[in-house]
Amino acid sequence: MLILLPPSEGKTRPETGPVLDPDALHFPELSVARKEVLAALMEISAAPDAHAVLGAGASLAAEVQRNTVLESEPCAPAHRIYSGVLYDALGYATLTPRQQAAADDAVVVISALWGAIGFSDAIPAYRLSMGTNLPGCGRLAAFWKTALADPLGRHSEGRLVVDCRSSTYAAAWQPPQQHTAAVNVFQVRNGERKVVSHFAKHTRGELARHLLTRGGAAPSTAEELRSAAAEKWEAELVPPTDRKPWQLNLILPEDR
Repeated sequence: MLILLPPSEGKTRPETGPVLDPDALHFPELSVARKEVLAALMEISAAPDAHAVLGAGASLAAEVQRNTVLESEPCAPAHRIYSGVLYDALGYATLTPRQQAAADDAVVVISALWGAIGFSDAIPAYRLSMGTNLPGCGRLAAFWKTALADPLGRHSEGRLVVDCRSSTYAAAWQPPQQHTAAVNVFQVRNGERKVVSHFAKHTRGELARHLLTRGGAAPSTAEELRSAAAEKWEAELVPPTDRKPWQLNLILPEDR
């Protein structure tokens, strides 16, 4: 099983830690592309139009400024850097050592800056989203789409891909439809299903945690994934099409 997560918009900067070693990250085939994006990000973050290009308001001035010195910023494992609703619900720090090892093996984060990284990879806190048109690199989803195809294709071979990404990050790599299940979250309101962003992030984090902590073997098919999800939620499975993978729909009750 492979669990794909988006990064969090907010990131927690560690007070201390080693400096960045790009060559030590998972998927070393991405090293050249990572260095290209990193150099472009550091350069634009020092420019007068940095906030406009990065889509960062004035309140994020300190984060944009830190982008200019990322090579000397302290690093920590990705599961500590990324914070927010999804990552709080996953709760890596409260997993047992065995469950943390399973998370380190199963989770891949798709990142605007790094392309794809493992959960234990040491990175600094940074400010960059996949929707950015970064001077020198272009639209980052398109930039990474070519670079990610081979390494992630090899890494996912023979594994069920549980796709918990948002649409912006899903555009950077599309795994094989027949072996992938995209996770959708709905809440029933006044008898109708509604997409609620906050609950979607939280529930995807809860699903990732459930898959990492439940007993038994990890699901290897979409139907096994549905059965595992049904242990906690109302879950339905929609078959793949030529353009879409399996869809795992989790339906939250009206009183959630």
